Amino acid sequence: MSVASLVGFGAVVAGLPAFAVVRDWVLAIEGGPLVSLAAATNVLAALTGSASGGLTIALDALGDTYMQLAAAKGIDPALMHRVAVIGSGTLDSLPHNGAVVTLLAVCGSTHRESYLDIVMVGIVGAIIALAVVIVFGTALGSF
Repeated sequence: MSVASLVGFGAVVAGLPAFAVVRDWVLAIEGGPLVSLAAATNVLAALTGSASGGLTIALDALGDTYMQLAAAKGIDPALMHRVAVIGSGTLDSLPHNGAVVTLLAVCGSTHRESYLDIVMVGIVGAIIALAVVIVFGTALGSF
């Protein structure tokens, strides 16, 4: 049910006039398609509080565009996929993420007590991994 609601929500978001502005902003980010794809999935995961939600919306709305950019720049689609997946798993761990709220409730903890640990493990670590994949992927191609 949750995943199905993200396909319909994604269609609504992609259909909004403001989404065209966001799409154009993301596609204009310096650094090439890998960096802009990472930014797109990061932003959408942050907004939805869900890696799968952000990835679904990004690829539904922008997937064809990124595949054309990859073909034009000679970027392996597997590398694009890798960047999109890792990018969606970075800012999805913001405080409004359902898994974060559930984890803290189950552990009997609060955001104040434990959220710094979640940021370090779930966000900072993932951003470092994303940067490494983009740097090596740009330098060496898909690996």
